[in-house]
Amino acid sequence: MDEARCPVMHGALTSNKQTGTSNQDWWPNQLNLRILRQHDGKSNPLGTNFDYREAFKQVDYEALKKDLHDLMTESQDWWPADYGHYGPFFIRMTWHAAGTYRTGDGRGGGGTGAQRFAPLNSWPDNGNLDKARRLLWPIKQKYGNKISWADLFILTGNVAIESMGGKTFGFGGGRPDIWHPEEDIYWGVETDWLGDERYSDTRQSLDNPLAAVQMGLIYVNPEGPNGNPDPLLSAQDIRETFGRMAMNDEETVALVAGGHTFGKAHGAGDPELVGAEPEGAPLEQMGFGWKNLHASGKGVDTTTSGIEGPWTANPTQWDNGYFDLLFKYEWALTKSPAGAHIWQPVDADEADMAPQVDGSGEKVSTMMTTADMAMIMDPAYREISERYHKDPELFADAFARAWYKLLHRDMGPKIRYLGPEVPEEELIWQDPVPAGTSDYDVDAVKASIKASGLSSLEMIETAWASAATYRGSDMRGGANGARIRLAPQKDWAANKPDQLSRILGVLEAIASEHGASVADVIVLAGNVGIESACSAEVPFLAGRGDTTQELTDVESFAVLEPAADGFRNYLQKNYSQSPEEMLLDKAQLLGLTAAEMTVLVGGMRSLGISADGHGVWSETGKLSNAWFNTLLDMSVQWSKAGDNLYEAKDRKTGQVVRTATRVDLVFGSNSELRAIAEAYAQDDNKDKFVSDFIAAWNKVMNADRFDIA
Repeated sequence: MDEARCPVMHGALTSNKQTGTSNQDWWPNQLNLRILRQHDGKSNPLGTNFDYREAFKQVDYEALKKDLHDLMTESQDWWPADYGHYGPFFIRMTWHAAGTYRTGDGRGGGGTGAQRFAPLNSWPDNGNLDKARRLLWPIKQKYGNKISWADLFILTGNVAIESMGGKTFGFGGGRPDIWHPEEDIYWGVETDWLGDERYSDTRQSLDNPLAAVQMGLIYVNPEGPNGNPDPLLSAQDIRETFGRMAMNDEETVALVAGGHTFGKAHGAGDPELVGAEPEGAPLEQMGFGWKNLHASGKGVDTTTSGIEGPWTANPTQWDNGYFDLLFKYEWALTKSPAGAHIWQPVDADEADMAPQVDGSGEKVSTMMTTADMAMIMDPAYREISERYHKDPELFADAFARAWYKLLHRDMGPKIRYLGPEVPEEELIWQDPVPAGTSDYDVDAVKASIKASGLSSLEMIETAWASAATYRGSDMRGGANGARIRLAPQKDWAANKPDQLSRILGVLEAIASEHGASVADVIVLAGNVGIESACSAEVPFLAGRGDTTQELTDVESFAVLEPAADGFRNYLQKNYSQSPEEMLLDKAQLLGLTAAEMTVLVGGMRSLGISADGHGVWSETGKLSNAWFNTLLDMSVQWSKAGDNLYEAKDRKTGQVVRTATRVDLVFGSNSELRAIAEAYAQDDNKDKFVSDFIAAWNKVMNADRFDIA
């Protein structure tokens, strides 16, 4: 039968045969600026003026928790709760929402409600969590805008633990939802689910910034690396991936054991009988995926991971059963009905068997995964497991704290946490910064800075190096705290340690003299440098605090070291990712638009900021649009002179008149960026260039000022 063709071509069409080839199809290597439009407010149905943090303060928190608690045992015919209790199911939902966090770039985590969208909603590791989210819908509908999906996902896991007798450490709300997929987060190069083409030489050379060992997993393959049931090799994977999710060995063991104290894994039948994930499912399934044709397809017939069985004899009760069983028995490797590797206890006592999920009274064997066996086979993990086994209170506290960290690691500093259950204790992974003061004479400080003998270039570079560590992905870094004075930041190559030490010595003395924080004086000095390079005033907000080395986790902050900073034309070494791609990534983490990125790069070069001097070709020391004019100059011809070096030769004389990097030239090469560069190069936009530069500069300087948000 002939199909009628839509008379109008439009963006909703789904295939190239309908839409035609895209720019990305024609030019797959072209720089893609889409990441800078990732959180476009046009997709937000609540409008850009909606303030979720204010809305959350109005929620009836106790009523919300009670409704969630009641939900745990209100079974539904369409998706019956194992053991009549949804607690383990919701713990998994929460774990998998928060557990995508990785330290490499701070992306992932539960802070945005991204589990509602592809690819996360359709990852193999998130099988059947579409049902958990649908079970929550009546509560979300009831409380509306006062609770985001992101907060609801996290809070529900806490209530689930509490409803089964477990201890939690606290909860902080305030996570606003996103409204479309974060398509530009790098989850790996693989084109097949569970592929692992993310390693180079060894199993420990996992591609940065990834943390999961395979495409579509949250952490590790529970059956062992690529399904190899070797507990010691599994331990290597666990240590690597949990470390990349900010967890040490003690926290890792606590999370594995605590999480597996509850619930069961599902592998009742042939995985081939399980249908497509939500994004690939037919329209009539209404967003549900993984339709299972094995018997009833639910309850005792559920197939998700393929692993089958509970970990403990009391799957809906917090106890020490996980360690009790793990240390009590010898464990034999076998397979689940779905064909997955599992370990079962040899000659288990009936008292150590678990009830069947349907309430029939039938007893079934417990099991452990290969990843669980690593908890007693790896020497370091075993020592910790033995300690937790002997001291249940220690284990309960360790799990509560590790769980709290897992759920809040991407929330930024404690000042951002909302709600009645925010703990008083401030933890080092929250990057504590003592409160600052604004009770000093800003003009007097500026006068001292101007008389200090520091150059504008030195002051601007230092302020940028301090503030540009900020990552909007997990709200870490930034100028507040003045951690540029401390290890590891004071020794980063990008920060020119010798020069930095001299400059900080001057600025610290000024701060001490006037009773200001060093953090404030660093930023104010950068402003003074800019003001001396133009006729405009740079606004300043006082009140930053100074933190200490004792309040700084050196290893945790090491991941913030810039491998590249295109704004400073800094590149540590050549990478598989191009310098201009790394510039886009940094700009997105700083929360910048394409125009803000462009004006900052052009302004920094006009001021003379470039690590090796390349790309500085206009009169330095003056903030102007001259750099763009030179960039667009047609009297020269550019040619490649090195891996990241280009030369411009005068078309008439053939003489080399200037040099540049890829970051510099991309603003003339890429059509989108060139359009912005041309706008700033216009004579009638000279003043706009200066005002836009100052606005973008202030955005970076104040990105971490959650005290004024």
